[in-house]
Amino acid sequence: MKAPLPANESDRLAKLLSYDVLDTEAESGYDDLTELAAQICGTPISLVSLVDGDRQWFKSKVGIDATETSRDHAFCAHAILQREVMVIPNAPDDPRFADNPLVTSHPEIRFYAGAPLITQEGYGVGTLCVIDSQPRDLSPEQTQALMALSRQVVNQLELRLKVKELQAEVEERKQIERELRRTQAQMIQQEKLSSVGQLVAGVAHEINNPMTFIEGNLRHLQGYTQDLLRLVAQYEADFPQGSAAIAQLLDDIDLDYLRGDCPQLFHSMQYGTQRVRQIVSALRTFSHLDEQGIKPMALEENLDSILMILDSSLEEQGIQLRRDYRNLPTIAGDAGALNQVFLQILENSMDALAQKPGDRHIHIEAKTMGVDEASPLENRLQLQIRDNGIGIAPHIQTKVFDPFFTTKPVGKGTGLGLFTAHAIITQQHHGAITCESEPGQGTTITITLPLQSAPMHLVAEQRPTPCVSCA
Repeated sequence: MKAPLPANESDRLAKLLSYDVLDTEAESGYDDLTELAAQICGTPISLVSLVDGDRQWFKSKVGIDATETSRDHAFCAHAILQREVMVIPNAPDDPRFADNPLVTSHPEIRFYAGAPLITQEGYGVGTLCVIDSQPRDLSPEQTQALMALSRQVVNQLELRLKVKELQAEVEERKQIERELRRTQAQMIQQEKLSSVGQLVAGVAHEINNPMTFIEGNLRHLQGYTQDLLRLVAQYEADFPQGSAAIAQLLDDIDLDYLRGDCPQLFHSMQYGTQRVRQIVSALRTFSHLDEQGIKPMALEENLDSILMILDSSLEEQGIQLRRDYRNLPTIAGDAGALNQVFLQILENSMDALAQKPGDRHIHIEAKTMGVDEASPLENRLQLQIRDNGIGIAPHIQTKVFDPFFTTKPVGKGTGLGLFTAHAIITQQHHGAITCESEPGQGTTITITLPLQSAPMHLVAEQRPTPCVSCA
């Protein structure tokens, strides 16, 4: 006979599932109680049976190989309907079980006693039961002991639930700690970038003022020098013989060399001032203090400005630079934040190349890509910065975006680099950044940015969560 469902069946099942115990491995805490029940009651079979929706599943078992049976045939499905031990001295004599397959065939149950596992809320989630193939009964002492052991099974279940809750709480605390560390890292790096940006803008301003003075007066100096040379030429024409003292002076200053070198000297000085102007312009483009927030920007111009700043360092290290980007479309981005990302990635590459002998090169490539089917954004722009440096070990690659992680010596890196770059690219610009590397072969950083960002009113107020240093 099939047992009726408890009145609180849905709540009962929810409580059973909350233990997260079904289909788990054997545990000594339950096995000890099952063994003890079999010894006390003198039976060959003992089970911790949990009654699921359509089955009974055995968390612990003695004297039987099966792990579960149908709920329709389960003695335990009847036992959970009461609060005391259910005892069946001889199953064939009980109309509920006379034609039960577990009685008429293997294991040919005759005796059954099941103590219900009653939770604190009053739900019967299963039983601690003992079974025999011979008719028999329990003494009052055995019945009390079986009921006491069933309460210990419930305690094991509740302990499991508490451990589960504590683990969830620990994980929540870890997540809070990670968020705090992330926020701390962002605040530290944002303050750092703000200071760097102000310093760069200040240096550019201080260089620009004297260069304006030098450039303006250089034209006058060139005119004055030409006038003096014309005067000397006229004097030579009018007084070709001159005095011995003048002849000696002309020989000392090498007038012919001076006449030929002066134009070249002024040309070099003009080129130098123009170069300084370009560097100042690059510094101003790099800092972008007057262009905070998400705005249309020319990525090509920004990359060129960064490479101009790094030009002398690249040359000193003998690093060959290959640029593979031209006629790039305008993107929506925070130029100052993105410049910090690009600069730090390039500095990472330079650090990696400094540790490798022989040929050294950095390849910067940018191209537009097709529509991303997984995203509502339109076309994307992909930027790759590749180097043939020392590379990154596989077990480290999974950590390069973690805050405060660095492989650099103490004092050489903060570990905020790629973590902050990841935040700038993914959170502020709704893009993606990945790191692929092979030890001894080099590293590739790939950045993907949407050509059309999220609605301006949603991102314009976001500030960069600053910048890079993977190693």
